[in-house]
Amino acid sequence: MTAITLLRLAGVAHLVSLTAILFAPVQLHWHEELAHLPKLLRQMCNVYNHYTGGTIVALGLVSLLCAPELAAGSSLARAVCAYTAIFWGVRLWLQHYYDFRPHLTTAGLRLGYHALTTLFIAFVAIYGWGALHG
Repeated sequence: MTAITLLRLAGVAHLVSLTAILFAPVQLHWHEELAHLPKLLRQMCNVYNHYTGGTIVALGLVSLLCAPELAAGSSLARAVCAYTAIFWGVRLWLQHYYDFRPHLTTAGLRLGYHALTTLFIAFVAIYGWGALHG
């Protein structure tokens, strides 16, 4: 598999991973739970969710549409790969602070959680390699 193909697949995987951002608020009953918070905190939660989703869309589209440029290894390409690896690395690190267990009530939810974790590890590896090796 070529680096270009791997980056394009990672781009598609970014867009697929958005299902978690779309599904989590429904599964976690955000509307009802956030209603107990002050308006500013509700707004901040929603903005953070949209901002994160927008970042994932951007990373996915850049990977999908600019894979040859990313694989070419210019300084800019390596910087984009480094940012992407750091983004997902931080996401993995933060996962240790989230208590997902009470919400993983079905086999499907547990499978989805572990699949996303595996995907995040793959993102760190793919983009980390791109950042270091171009």
